[in-house]
Amino acid sequence: MTVASAAVLLRSARRTVALTGAGISTESGLPDFRSPDGLWANVDPLAIASRSALERRPEAFYEFYRNRLSKLGQARPNAGHAALAALERAGRLRAVITQNVDGLHQAAGSRQVIELHGNLREAACSGCGAIRPISLIVDALEASALPHCGRCGGLLKPNVVLFEDLMPEGPWQRAVLAARACDVMLVVGSSLQVTPAAHLPQEALDRGGRLLIVNREATPYDRLATVTIQGEAGQVLPEMVTAVCAGAQEEGFSQATN
Repeated sequence: MTVASAAVLLRSARRTVALTGAGISTESGLPDFRSPDGLWANVDPLAIASRSALERRPEAFYEFYRNRLSKLGQARPNAGHAALAALERAGRLRAVITQNVDGLHQAAGSRQVIELHGNLREAACSGCGAIRPISLIVDALEASALPHCGRCGGLLKPNVVLFEDLMPEGPWQRAVLAARACDVMLVVGSSLQVTPAAHLPQEALDRGGRLLIVNREATPYDRLATVTIQGEAGQVLPEMVTAVCAGAQEEGFSQATN
């Protein structure tokens, strides 16, 4: 299907919500998870990115996140992030629900962002739950020390959902409500295989919403989508948003002259 058909669908919508995954950030130099070069390609995530790893193998845990934070420090929003921010500014996008923890949507200018898996901007104490600047972890690791909470002495971890953790109830409930209220869900850069986020498109479909999927590979929801486009988000989304905004201007001009 074409960008033009996607633009027609978005112009007809009144309550579009985006759902994004790791694929939207690969063009910013951040790896995804399950591709041949992804984060989990050659490692067991439970061994380095779980609650158990933090408690039993903290050196491996912090080395993994030290590398992630280093790559994130060099990453910048790409054209896909910028396009979604532009769609929001144009009044055509109500929210971005993201599985990502990189903060690139906010850096691109998106304001209504629901982060399902937390973020790498903050540190959280594994003991008392206090939220602290991520710089405390970075500084400790640079000094070859483990980062500890100044309040209770517990280990600080990035404020992200680890393997073996439960999804935070607040962001998840907001995401479900947004999915149920939307008339179009724009899925970008997600395989739609990781639960519970993979259930959100069905929440939209069950209430009459339509799906628009932009992803490099096929997803389990492609057969249920109104429009599917296989391609890079940084190429497809700018064309799509340009077509949406141009069409809206033409509609406004037509109405003004009738």
